[in-house]
Amino acid sequence: MLIDIGSLTIMGAALGGLLGTAARFLAVREDPLEEELKSMLPGSQCGQCGFVGCGQAAAALARGEAPVTVCPPGGKAVAEALAKKLGVSADLSEHVEKGPEYAFIDEDLCIGCTRCLKECSVDAILGATKLMHTVISEACHGCGKCAQVCPTDAIAMLPVSPTLATWHWPKPQSASACAH
Repeated sequence: MLIDIGSLTIMGAALGGLLGTAARFLAVREDPLEEELKSMLPGSQCGQCGFVGCGQAAAALARGEAPVTVCPPGGKAVAEALAKKLGVSADLSEHVEKGPEYAFIDEDLCIGCTRCLKECSVDAILGATKLMHTVISEACHGCGKCAQVCPTDAIAMLPVSPTLATWHWPKPQSASACAH
């Protein structure tokens, strides 16, 4: 029995060392700029930018294949931060700033088709086939993809009500802005 335990220990140590060495020599080097850009994005993986997730959007930004306004949920602040990081100018003239939203399902209109379930990347929608659905508003990141596929227009995007945790004082206006 001691021989069995000893041989397994030696095999485990040898294979572990071999895997550690292989991981060091065969590691894929990631672009540090790409990692920084990915950390600046919201990380909701919603797909509103046209990419599968924030990682692919960051890679496209690092290669210069996507504009800094690629992330709709990030809004103006993320676009400005990305532009500053990349050293480019951001054209935010067409950007419309909107607050955070969540999906709401009108239960009288819901027919239980489950199209919205398939579109939700964070599993914030509860329901089953031919049964009414509902949204866990705390889990919803407000991408709106479920509202786009709803055949009965039962899903509406509503603004998130401010709470003590999310409410902030409005920014003070300058004296010249108040005089007009």
